[in-house]
Amino acid sequence: MKIVILIMKLDLKKLGISLLIPLFVGYLGSTFTISQISTWYAGINKPGLLPPNGIFGPVWTILYILMGIAFYLVWQVKTKKDKKIAFYFFVIQLVLNLLWSIIFFNYHWLLLAVLEIIFLWIMILMTIFEFKRISKTAAILLWPYLAWVSFASYLTIAVWLLN
Repeated sequence: MKIVILIMKLDLKKLGISLLIPLFVGYLGSTFTISQISTWYAGINKPGLLPPNGIFGPVWTILYILMGIAFYLVWQVKTKKDKKIAFYFFVIQLVLNLLWSIIFFNYHWLLLAVLEIIFLWIMILMTIFEFKRISKTAAILLWPYLAWVSFASYLTIAVWLLN
């Protein structure tokens, strides 16, 4: 019964937009990534803790869905707290997320990719802090994203050092 009441309270338009935005960013990033997996990326030195290539797509899809739900939770909360800063951080980290794929996979600028992913990590953390002011659940939903970008930071730094 509680699930039915919860579903009835959902703003499906806002939820759809909230999910589509990060999923679209993920799709755009994948257009720079996919063509490089079997070419440039296959030929570079990689660290030992690298998961199989097939892991990345599903993990990123789950993370983009969690981002979208987190954004929705912040967007739909009726509060007097200003949400603009939280939204700005969310958009900035999404743009940085996309830029990393372009910098790393399209241009192969490994040092710039290292610097960029560090900035991305900071912006995700800032987004978590801002989301927490409005919705603790939204902030919690972003922690797996920060953890994965922490691991991606290690991979990016290792690839840069090995090449």
